[in-house]
Amino acid sequence: MPTSENAKLLYEAGQDLTAFTTLTDDGDHLQFNSAVNFWSKKSGFAPSVKPNGLVTGCEITPAASGTNNLVDVAAGTAYIAGVLTTIAADTDVTCARPAGSGDDCKVNSITIIAAGTIAVVAGADHTDLSTVRGADGGPPWIPTTSIELGQIKYGSDTAGAVLSTEIYQVVNTHLERWDFPVWDEYPIRVSSQVADYAGVTFNAALPLIHSDDAGSTTAGKLVYAQYYEPSFAEVPKAENFVPPENTHSVSSTQIYGSTLGSSSSSLGQGSFTFYSTDGVTDPLLKLIDATLMFKFYPDRLKAPYIVCQGKMGLTSSYPAGDNMSHSCTISPELTSERIAS
Repeated sequence: MPTSENAKLLYEAGQDLTAFTTLTDDGDHLQFNSAVNFWSKKSGFAPSVKPNGLVTGCEITPAASGTNNLVDVAAGTAYIAGVLTTIAADTDVTCARPAGSGDDCKVNSITIIAAGTIAVVAGADHTDLSTVRGADGGPPWIPTTSIELGQIKYGSDTAGAVLSTEIYQVVNTHLERWDFPVWDEYPIRVSSQVADYAGVTFNAALPLIHSDDAGSTTAGKLVYAQYYEPSFAEVPKAENFVPPENTHSVSSTQIYGSTLGSSSSSLGQGSFTFYSTDGVTDPLLKLIDATLMFKFYPDRLKAPYIVCQGKMGLTSSYPAGDNMSHSCTISPELTSERIAS
């Protein structure tokens, strides 16, 4: 029978920074991946996810000047390429009306460009308004690096002041916010026992409103993240590793002639023990209460391993006639993962 005599336990001993960079759409416009398998969640090294989008302000209103075909955009802030950027107010922003000749419908999109300034992208004229991105009479494609703030929808080619009813700023339809849709972070992601790339998964697919080639290639808003990849060192003189895993229990209710059963699950702590050099200056002892990643190899000479992440707790023992030992707990947010290679 195999044993863990030749096992190896590694702990997160350091972190390597990747500054704000774009995450890659996995193809479903929900999952976005980084370039590494694991993200640290140690305090001070946790990932920071900042999709392009509005944070505050930038309300669009009819121009205070009352001049035809103009709007005002209030000051605000937005995340652009991971940086919180101040957007200056802009007044008398021109939103062109249809050219006429029977095509009296047009949509203009008000955007923030990468430089942090306001720009208008005009849609194509048509006889009817459309909600189809890039269609005649519909909202135009937005450049990949821009952020849409709202749309001005005209149903007439007659010059006049923009009406409040012609201004649309519904989140995720006409307006891109940085924090919507919401997302979950996955510092460990595994598929079929193979380590996948760490990243985020949104709770709804990002609208494909961006294109730099007139709709031939479309995309959602850019998603930026800054993260730290853990680097590992071996836990010295370790034993008795127990990975954090789900346990299940059953409860039942007796009814006439039968029994009704139900099950529940709970995530348990992981644990291990190690023996220290002096019980004070050992590197792992400096990481008490830190959220760390651990890798356990049942055979240090083979590829398969178990990976988990959680807050490390510690109970130390300093006996007079035996080795100084430290019983560690791992309090996780997610269950352990088994990785074959």
